[in-house]
Amino acid sequence: MKPETVTLWRPVGPAELELIRDGGMLSFPPRLPDQPIFYPVLSEDYAIRIARDWNVPQSGAGFVTRFEVRRDFLDRYDVQEAGGRALREYWIPAEELDAFNAAIVGPIEVVREYR
Repeated sequence: MKPETVTLWRPVGPAELELIRDGGMLSFPPRLPDQPIFYPVLSEDYAIRIARDWNVPQSGAGFVTRFEVRRDFLDRYDVQEAGGRALREYWIPAEELDAFNAAIVGPIEVVREYR
């Protein structure tokens, strides 16, 4: 029986996308020391805004990834609002990223690209 999943999105720049590709499109890379939280978002629109409006100016390109995560794993985290109901995300502590990656069902897909 397939586990119940939640679709999430993650806006990334080219360096993070390369690390995701190096991992076979199955996991997200470890956070950097100054990144204590991993922020997957709950809507494609929110991910697009970050990829287009933040990643492109910062690194020349922005990508939106989409992936499925087991609901039973996500149930231990509260959804956070980052400035309104349309800007919702999970806050996954960096030290729990391996467990988050293990809860991903299927591949991480790149669904949008901005330059």
